[in-house]
Amino acid sequence: MVNPMDGTAGVNGHRVADESLLDDEKSMLANDPGGMLRATASAGAQVRESAALAAEVDLSMLADEGRPRAVVVAGIGTAGLTGNILATVAGPRCPVPIIGHRSAGVPGWVGAADVVIAVSASGRSPEALAAAEAASRRGARLVAIGNPGSELEAMAERARAPFIGVPRRAPARATLWGLTVPVLLAGRALGLVKVTEADIAETATRLDNDAERCRPAADSFVNPAKALALGLAGSVPIVWGSSPLATVAARRFGDTLAANARYPVMAGALGEAGRGRVGLLDGVFGGLAEGSRDIFADPEEAEENVTRMRLVVLRDGGLNPEDDADEPVAVEERRADAIQTLADRRGVRCDVLTAEGGSALERLASLVAVPDFASLYLALAHGLDPMAVPAISEMKELSNVITDGLQ
Repeated sequence: MVNPMDGTAGVNGHRVADESLLDDEKSMLANDPGGMLRATASAGAQVRESAALAAEVDLSMLADEGRPRAVVVAGIGTAGLTGNILATVAGPRCPVPIIGHRSAGVPGWVGAADVVIAVSASGRSPEALAAAEAASRRGARLVAIGNPGSELEAMAERARAPFIGVPRRAPARATLWGLTVPVLLAGRALGLVKVTEADIAETATRLDNDAERCRPAADSFVNPAKALALGLAGSVPIVWGSSPLATVAARRFGDTLAANARYPVMAGALGEAGRGRVGLLDGVFGGLAEGSRDIFADPEEAEENVTRMRLVVLRDGGLNPEDDADEPVAVEERRADAIQTLADRRGVRCDVLTAEGGSALERLASLVAVPDFASLYLALAHGLDPMAVPAISEMKELSNVITDGLQ
C-alpha cells in the first residue's frame, strides 16, 4: 500500500536523496545487507576468475566445423547484454552477424550452420534453456554459459556441448563481467573477435582501479560515483552513448539505474537522439522547466520543487585496431559536442564520462564501472537496499502463476 505521508510503496526509503548517508560508511554498509557494493567491487576479480574457468573448457570443437553462418547470443537482462558486447568488441569487420536474442527459443532461421550461445547467470532462465533446447534440436552448435550444477549445464552435457561456469557472488545484474568474458572467449574460439590475455588483464586492472576510486570510504567530493549519483538525484536521467561501444555502456547504466535505484531512465545512442529524442531538451523536464522558474525564488528550493532532466553523455573517441577510417568517430564526437552545447543553452545539466584504455574491452569497462557504483549510491542515498527489489520478486511470482495457469 502507498503511504500518503512519504510516497513509498511497500519499500523502505525516502523521496529526497540524503548526501550524509553516503559519507557515513558504517550506516551505508548497513543499508546494503546483500553486499551489492562488495559484489560490484569484485568486477576485476570476476574477469580473472571467469577467464580461468573458461580456460578449463575445451573450446576447440567450436572451430573444428569452420566459421558459422551466424552467432545467436540468447539470454535476458544482463545475460542478454553480453550479445551486444560481443558484437561491439568484434567491431564492424566481424565476418559473420552476431545477433542478441532476448526471448524464448531461437530465431526461426537458425540451423546446423549456426552457433547458439545460451547465457544465464543462474543457469535456469527460461529464455536460455529454451534456446539451448532449440539449438540442440535443430543441430546448431551450442555453447552454454551459466551457474555450475544448473539445468543449463545438464542440457549442455546431454547435447555434448561445451559449458562454461561463471562465478556467482550476487544477482545477475552484478555478474556482468563473469558472463561477458566467457562469451568473448567463445567468440574468439570461433574466430570472430580479437581478445588477448593482455586485454583481459588490463581490463581487470582497470576495474580494480575504478573500484578503489569508488570505494564506500571515499567521500563524495573525491568519489566519482558518489558525485554522479548525487548529481542525478531527483532528476529524470537521460543517458546517451556517442558510439556503439558507449551505447552499450549507456544501456547498462539505464538498466542499473532502474533496477538498483528505481529511477525512470531513458538510455540509447546519440544517433537516435538526433532523430527526434533531442526534442526532450525543449520539453517540460528540459528547457520549459528552466523557463518557468521563478527568478525571485530561492535557487535551492526551486531545484527541489522542479523535476529536471539530467543528461549523461558517455563518449568514446577510440577506434578498434582493425578499423581504418576515422570519419565515423569524427561524426560521433561532433554530435556529442553538439548535444552538450544544446543542453547548456537550455539549462540542462550534463555529466560527461569519457572512455579510457587501449582495447575496446578496457574502454567499455572504463564506461561501465563508475556508473555501476553510481546506481548503487543513488539507491543508498534514498535509503533503499539495492539488492532487494520487491517488484522484481513479485513480477517473477506473478509470471510463474500465469505460466502455470496456461499450461
